[in-house]
Amino acid sequence: MMDGQNWRVGFSCLLLLALVGSTRSEGVQGCEEVRKLFRWRHLGAVKGLPDSPRAGPDLQVCISRNPTCCTKKMEERYQIAAHQDMQQVLQTSSSALKFLISRNAAAFQETLETLIRQAENYTSILFCNTYRNMALEAAASVQEFFMDVGLFLFGTDVNPEEFVNRFFDSLFPLVYNHLINPGVTGRSMEYSECIRMARRDVSPFGSIPKRVMGQMGRSLLPIRTFLQALNLGIEVINTTDHVQFSKECSRALLKMQYCPHCQGLTLSKPCMGYCLNVVRGCLAHMAELNPHWHAYIRSLEELSHAMHGTYDIEHVLLNFHLLVNDAVMHAHRNGQKLSEQVNKICGHPVRTPTQSPRCSFDRSKEKHGMKISIRNGEETLANRRKEFINSLRLFRTFYGGLADQLCVNELAAADGLPCWNGEAVVKSYTQHVVGNGMKAQSGNPEVKVKGTDPVINQIIDKLKHVIQLLQGRSTPKPDKWELLQLGSGGGMVEQVSGDCDDEDGCGGSGSGEVKRTLKIADWMPDEMNLSDVKQIHQTDGGSTFDTTGAGCSTATESMTLTLMGVVMLLPGLW
Repeated sequence: MMDGQNWRVGFSCLLLLALVGSTRSEGVQGCEEVRKLFRWRHLGAVKGLPDSPRAGPDLQVCISRNPTCCTKKMEERYQIAAHQDMQQVLQTSSSALKFLISRNAAAFQETLETLIRQAENYTSILFCNTYRNMALEAAASVQEFFMDVGLFLFGTDVNPEEFVNRFFDSLFPLVYNHLINPGVTGRSMEYSECIRMARRDVSPFGSIPKRVMGQMGRSLLPIRTFLQALNLGIEVINTTDHVQFSKECSRALLKMQYCPHCQGLTLSKPCMGYCLNVVRGCLAHMAELNPHWHAYIRSLEELSHAMHGTYDIEHVLLNFHLLVNDAVMHAHRNGQKLSEQVNKICGHPVRTPTQSPRCSFDRSKEKHGMKISIRNGEETLANRRKEFINSLRLFRTFYGGLADQLCVNELAAADGLPCWNGEAVVKSYTQHVVGNGMKAQSGNPEVKVKGTDPVINQIIDKLKHVIQLLQGRSTPKPDKWELLQLGSGGGMVEQVSGDCDDEDGCGGSGSGEVKRTLKIADWMPDEMNLSDVKQIHQTDGGSTFDTTGAGCSTATESMTLTLMGVVMLLPGLW
C-alpha cells in the first residue's frame, strides 16, 4: 500500500497526464463545462456557443492548432472578464491598506473636531466662571477663533497669525472695559474699535499672543499636513485600484486566464513563473511607485514623531484657555499703565456705574466640558497616531511586491502542480522570469512594456510634493515667533524670542516648567481629587484675585494648575 506522500505524487502524475493528454488530442469531447462556466460568470448569452470543439480561425489571442470551444465573440467577452478579474484582485489586495488609512483619517478628523469643541468649552467656561462680566461679549470671539482653527486644520486657506491676532484684538476692549476701567458707559462703537486697534501698539497681553501664534503655527500646520497626506494615500490606492491596462497587457491577461477554457481546461491555473512575467509586465509602471510610497510612509512616521511636547495639538488646544487667563492677568497687572496709553490714543470715556449682563452659560455644558482626569497613556491622540504608523509600516513595499503577491495568493498554481504556460498544461514554466519595475521588462517574454503611464506619473509627482511637505513639517526650526531654550534644571522651557520678564508671565523655575496659576470661581470638578494635581507655588508675586464682578457669586474656590502637570482628557476619545 502506498503511503500518503506516494499517493499524492501518483495522483499529480495522473492529473498531469490527463491534462497534457487532453491538449494533445483533438480537444475535449464536448464544451459543456465551458458553457456552464461562461453562463455562471454572466459573461454573455449562452445561445450560439459551441456544443463541441471546432476550428477557430477568427480567434485573435487564444489561437490553437486543436479544435476550440471559443468563438470570436467569446474571446471578446473573456477579454473584458480578464480585465475585471485583474482589477478585482488589485482591489482585494489593497483593501486592508485602504481601510487602514481611510479609517484612521476619519478617526483623526473626528477626534480633532471633538478636541476643538473641548478646547472651546474650556475657554468659554474660563470666562463664565472667572471673568463672568465679559463672558457674553467674549462668546462670539471664542467661537470664531475655534471655528478658524477647525477651518485651517481641515484645509481652508485661513492664516493662523491673522486669527490669533483677531482674537486678542477683540479681547482687549473687553478686558479694558471690565477689568482695567470698569463701570464705564457710553462706549461707542468707534471708541471700542479704537481700543481694539490700539492693542498691537500697547501690547496689553505681553508676549502671550506671539507665543500662541508660535504654538498654533507649529501644532496646527503639521497635523493639517498629516491629514492631507492621508487623503493623498487614499487617492493613490483608488488610482491604482482602477488602473487602465495597455493593449499588450490585456491580451496577455486574456491568454493567461481564459485561453485555457477554449481548450476545455477550465480548472487549470497559470504557472508561477508565467504569472509573474505577465503580472510584473502589466504592473511595471505601478511598481515605479514603490520608492516614493516607501518615502511617503517614512515621512509620515517622521512627522508623527515630531508632533509632541508643547507643539502637540492636544497640548496646545487644551491649554489655550490657560494662556488666555495669563494674558488677562498680565493686562490687569499693568492696568494703570495701559489706561494711560489708551487715554492718549483714544481719549477719556464717560464714567458711569453700570451693571454688565450676567453669564448665561449652560451649567450642564460646563460640567461636561470641564471634566478632568489624569491621562491614560494609551488613550492619547499621539498613541493612536503611533499605532497607525506601526500598522502602516507593514505596507512600505506594497507596490514593489504587488505582482508577486497577486500571483502567490490569487492567480498562480501551487508549486509542483501541473500548470498553464500560455500554450498547454505542463509540469513547469521554462521561460526566463523578469524582475519588477520598468527596467526589468526589456526581456519579458510575455508582455511588451513600453512608454510611460501619465496617470502613474501624476501620482508620483503628488507623492513627491507631499513628501517634501511632510519632511518640512517634521524638522523643527525656530522662527520669528518662538524659540526653544533649555531651563536651568535641564527641562524644556518654551519662551518667546527676545527678552522675557515676570510681567510677560513666562518666568521659569529650576525644574524647567512654565508655571501657571488659574482662578476658577464657583467650580470644583466632580471627577478630580486635589491630591491628583501637582501643587506648585505661585509665580506672579501675589495672590489670585476675583474678577467676577457684581453679578457673580462670592463663594469661590481656588485650584492651582501647571501647564505641564495637568492634562485634560477628551471624554470618549476612542
